Amino acid sequence: MWLPVLALIIGLVLGFLSEIRIPLEYSNYLSIAVLAALDTLFGGIRAHLQGNFEDKVFISGFFFNILLAAALAYLGVHLGIDLYLAAIFAFGVRLFNNIAVIRRLVISKWSDSRKKS
Repeated sequence: MWLPVLALIIGLVLGFLSEIRIPLEYSNYLSIAVLAALDTLFGGIRAHLQGNFEDKVFISGFFFNILLAAALAYLGVHLGIDLYLAAIFAFGVRLFNNIAVIRRLVISKWSDSRKKS
């Protein structure tokens, strides 16, 4: 469970220290990609805490979510509508749901360990 969190921290540090600037016209794509990646990361943490983590599902979900979200944003740009908002809404709901389940699992495990000692 510590490896995805470590990779996230390393990625954030490298991102803040680099001088790479993303053009403004790609900001919608990048925001959706980051949200999809965070959704997959927290989904993986949730699956690990529940004891049903599978690395193939995690990796395929990571890339599929990013590609699907980027495709929605691309299609929306060409149709002239803000279709990327649908992806932001869907990933946002899933992200908050995963965080809520992770919180419940951690609290449950913590209170179980306190009862044992």
